[in-house]
Amino acid sequence: MKERERKTRRRTMAIPDFQSFMRPVLDAHADQKPHAVTEIREAVVRALAITDEDRKVLLPSGRQPRYANRIAWAITHLAQAGLLRRPTRGVTEITGRGQEVLREHPERVDIRILKGFAEYVEFRTRARVRPPGAPSEEQAEDSNVETLAPREAIEEFIETAHSAVAAELLSRVISQPPEFLEHLVLRLLVAMGYGGLERMTEHMGGPGDGGLDGLVRLDPLGLDVVYVQAKRYTDKPIGRPDIQAFVGALHGVQASRGIFITTSRFSADARDYADRVNARLILIDGPELARLMIGHSCGVVTEETYVLKQIDENFFSEE
Repeated sequence: MKERERKTRRRTMAIPDFQSFMRPVLDAHADQKPHAVTEIREAVVRALAITDEDRKVLLPSGRQPRYANRIAWAITHLAQAGLLRRPTRGVTEITGRGQEVLREHPERVDIRILKGFAEYVEFRTRARVRPPGAPSEEQAEDSNVETLAPREAIEEFIETAHSAVAAELLSRVISQPPEFLEHLVLRLLVAMGYGGLERMTEHMGGPGDGGLDGLVRLDPLGLDVVYVQAKRYTDKPIGRPDIQAFVGALHGVQASRGIFITTSRFSADARDYADRVNARLILIDGPELARLMIGHSCGVVTEETYVLKQIDENFFSEE
């Protein structure tokens, strides 16, 4: 009888939250070798003794096991904190920082520990603007999602998901050659509704490009043109000299409009100068670039679609 009760309790055990997967995920990388995500999942399943019944529990969409989804989120957060890196697609390996965390936190690794790293703090705050009265980060982490209204809960999850996607997008773009970014920004501008007809964009980057990487024609005759500069920087902001050089390049082709896009950031001096010059300049930094890519489905695909239903009051008020 007692054995049957133990088995019943085991079958109904809740799948751990994604933070509880963080330490086991790091443990699975302790050999310091690259591992495919499928290998990590199996190692974590063994470490936490997740049963076959647990593995069959799906997300509400019915398209992915809940445990696999939570392991994937644990990997994402660990990578954003610099504890794991992704040398190739679908493969992760532990970093020196990850090894230190393994030694210093033998019992549990969670968000409060990850917040000790600047990269993770930036990840958590990137493109996250909370409305007045919304709970703080700490309150959101400690609260149960069931206390939120359905729409609020969905928005909360989507914000977190897109923040992770934005960080991954920038990482992927930075890992590509500079010319990749130059082509990317032209495709993004077309997706945003600029140009759009055949040959309405032109890549100009390369030796002797004169500081202009591309252009977008806003009319069929090419009378209205916007020039583009793209800088794939990772360790320094775009300063005023870069903007001055871009303005000079625009004057050289008798243009009055330009878009400067970077994977890093713009210094305050650069933004101030851009606001004061006669040419109309738009500055797009890394976080804004990632946000626009997500918003215009450039480099991303829709993974899931959910429909939220509510009562149709008109239906019940009809006579």
